[in-house]
Amino acid sequence: MIVKTVEQKEEWEGFLQRWPKKTFLQSWNWGEFQKSQGKKIWRLGIYEQDVLQGISLVIKNPVIKVGKYEKSFLFCPHGPIILKERAELKKELLTALLEELRVLAKKEKAAFIRFAPLWESTLKQQAIFAALGFRKAPMFIHPELTWQLSLPPSEETLLRQMRKTTRYLIRRGLNWPQLKVNQGMSQKDLENFWQLYQETVVRHHFSPFSKNYLEKEISAFQKDHGIAIFSSWLNDQLLASAIIVFWQGIAFYHHGASSMKHSEVPAAYLLQWKVIQEAKKRKCSVYNFWGIASSTARHHPWGGLTLFKRGFGGEKKAYLATQDLVLSWFYWLNWLVEKKRRIKRGV
Repeated sequence: MIVKTVEQKEEWEGFLQRWPKKTFLQSWNWGEFQKSQGKKIWRLGIYEQDVLQGISLVIKNPVIKVGKYEKSFLFCPHGPIILKERAELKKELLTALLEELRVLAKKEKAAFIRFAPLWESTLKQQAIFAALGFRKAPMFIHPELTWQLSLPPSEETLLRQMRKTTRYLIRRGLNWPQLKVNQGMSQKDLENFWQLYQETVVRHHFSPFSKNYLEKEISAFQKDHGIAIFSSWLNDQLLASAIIVFWQGIAFYHHGASSMKHSEVPAAYLLQWKVIQEAKKRKCSVYNFWGIASSTARHHPWGGLTLFKRGFGGEKKAYLATQDLVLSWFYWLNWLVEKKRRIKRGV
């Protein structure tokens, strides 16, 4: 096994075309977005006899501060991506990757290596990481439980498979004369989203992304026409908005915002239906609604949002918990900080 940098976008994206579990968090453009934020990234390929068998976008996350101590960590979002399914072969490729990452972590003074794998949550998969010394992270960075809708069925079939209330509200929205959904990518569209996003942050008490973050994410994917802002308007009042990523035949509901004004108007339901229609036009096979709460999690802050997403039909996908490889005593200081943060957020 040889681990080396993948230099060409075509090779990277071509490999990902072969992987059925799509994630834009390992895409070439996501790496470009991370670089635009000033972060160091590595696009590592795992080769067996010159044949690419696995890849891993690795990001050096910014310095973590705990008291007077400062450290960074290496993060692999939704990776690594490995084509081989047999556990022993996966472990072999992951071992080769880890050898390279340990050297890189020492050079970059990283306290730990973190994977958020897009691997099915099974005991066999968990055992692979456990055997290599990983432990469950105290806090996830990307959702480990998502809601996904298969898009090949006709629009009539998709509507029929939705919850009755959701279907009713979509049809009500379609017949509401003053309610319109626009799709755009202008600076004004982003500004409108941002204003509504701030209102949503105050209402739901979550940590927001910065405006600069959203601008650079849009810039990275806009080059390939892979992102759009959908906005639901009642006359001249914005009631709901969403930033959707389109990548390799999957649509991802990555950011959302909504208003409490005119709650009787089904603006968010109509917006999601328009996103589904656009995804079908783009020949997407799946609409990924992103994160949801577990059905066993009581009083979860995502409870209402989860009920909303489930109403459109589809199924949940559960992935392995985020995994950490400890490299320094500093990890345990960070562990305490993240554990407290998770408890505070109620997630």
